[in-house]
Amino acid sequence: MTNSSESPHRKVDEKAGTAGLEEARLRQQAIGVKLRHMFDEVVNEPVPDEFLDILKRADNRSGEGGA
Repeated sequence: MTNSSESPHRKVDEKAGTAGLEEARLRQQAIGVKLRHMFDEVVNEPVPDEFLDILKRADNRSGEGGA
């Protein structure tokens, strides 16, 4: 009787599985790098003056309400 855990097919499957996991990790890492780069670009964009004015007015109103 042969031990199936020592089958050459299983070793090939394990190597393919390991290679597949490594490829998936590399893909996830690349996606993470791209997402961080995109997020950094958005964070570093200037805030439009009109939006800053709206925020200032909202702050003034909330300060007057005494909440």
